[in-house]
Amino acid sequence: MRAAVRPVRNIITAFRHQTSSYSGAVIRRRSHLIGSNASSVYRLPGDAEIHRFLFPAIFVSKAFSTDTAAKVNISEVNRAGPLVEYERRIAAGELVDGDACQVGTLRELQRLYDEIVESADACRLDRYAVPEKTIRNQWFWSRLMPQSSYSPVKGLYLYGGVGTGKTMLMDLFFDQLPGNWRKKRIHFHDFMLNVHSRLQRHKGVADPLEVVAGEISDEAILLCLDEFMVTDVADALILNRLFRHLFSNGVILVATSNRGPDNLYEGGLQRDLFLPFIATLKERCVAHEIGSAVDYRKLTSAEQGFYFIGKDLSGILEQKFQQLIGEHVASPQVVEVVMGRTLQVPFGANGCAYFSFEELCDKPLGAADYFGLCKNFHTLALEGVPKFGLHNRTAAYRFVTLVDVMYENRSRLLCTAEGSPQELFENIVTVSDAQQMAPRTSSRSRRNDDLDLCVDNELGFAKDRTISRLTEMNSKEYLEQHAEERQLSQEVANADAVQA
Repeated sequence: MRAAVRPVRNIITAFRHQTSSYSGAVIRRRSHLIGSNASSVYRLPGDAEIHRFLFPAIFVSKAFSTDTAAKVNISEVNRAGPLVEYERRIAAGELVDGDACQVGTLRELQRLYDEIVESADACRLDRYAVPEKTIRNQWFWSRLMPQSSYSPVKGLYLYGGVGTGKTMLMDLFFDQLPGNWRKKRIHFHDFMLNVHSRLQRHKGVADPLEVVAGEISDEAILLCLDEFMVTDVADALILNRLFRHLFSNGVILVATSNRGPDNLYEGGLQRDLFLPFIATLKERCVAHEIGSAVDYRKLTSAEQGFYFIGKDLSGILEQKFQQLIGEHVASPQVVEVVMGRTLQVPFGANGCAYFSFEELCDKPLGAADYFGLCKNFHTLALEGVPKFGLHNRTAAYRFVTLVDVMYENRSRLLCTAEGSPQELFENIVTVSDAQQMAPRTSSRSRRNDDLDLCVDNELGFAKDRTISRLTEMNSKEYLEQHAEERQLSQEVANADAVQA
């Protein structure tokens, strides 16, 4: 029976590897004609109206024509590494065209890959080259006689707009690295939760950050962090000293972000204490911008109705939720999320949980709670997502975090909202956007619809990412992938049950 179960596990592993992040252009049907210029409208009694969230037709073109500026030289793809794998996936139809910006980024990743391979011994990447006991002894003596051991290889900090393929490209790079290396790929939210958990465990130590950095660098010399962003003052104060220790221990950082290094934590509390981290980051990493006008997350076909627009749609949402849980009976549940904390779930059954927006985003919850929730439920139904503005800015931050966590966990979102993703955030603007608006001569001259305008740099930059992710999460491809992965997981669970 063990032999029968193993192939199923291998299938899931291969499936997850192939579809780990198609946000940067993964479309499984190469010549897929996406949707039509149409938008379905459900009409309810009265004035209520539900618009199904669809997008115009987009045709996925053939990859790498001979006259494209992004063409990769034959000599480049003869080597191993992310560049040759990228070309292979395009030839196999697993990726759509890479524009010149993506290919330029791949050359940077290939350069880093080559440098790391050449310096693998000096970087102490092979976890089996040095016995674990020796590593622990080195860690112990380094605390008695502190000494710096910077890596001979600089890391890479990739930044750019939403949907430009940063995550896909970093994952492609990470997957090409040998399995015996000390490496880790993790979302920045999850990384910081892990850091805080370790700090709590070492509470009372003279310098807990040094101990935590030692533990992290023992586990992973190559650290890949996705969606690097700093919005919390506590994280901002931790990062400088944490990464000073990490870099001193030889850690190589590869990170993706929507913000350039100089724009991290812009306008944040006590930012002057954060500035040394930016200097350290620029010293130990090569910063590379991905400048693409294409949002690959929107290159997906129309969905079948998981995002409903309108008011007073609780009946529609409940009906859809009941269809998802089938014959199971939904009931209140209490789930453990992190470090002994629990979360009240109003209704849950068959891997699906039902919340009102207020219950999930108006309460003091954070990334840790949402991560715990996604570990217990693969589908969240969220009722009544409002339009965001100055009056509910804190809830907007939580909603952005919730979408980030759900996207990272490939969870499914069923929701009702007051508008399309773009409309939800139309009152959220950056300082630069606000300066370009026509100035008001007096407070009395302001229109009533401008009173709820929220000028917030972090939220203003994050909204584009959230809009893009909501778009993809509502696509046919995303929902099909979710359904297939759930089916495979269920098959493995059934096989394990038979084996037991």
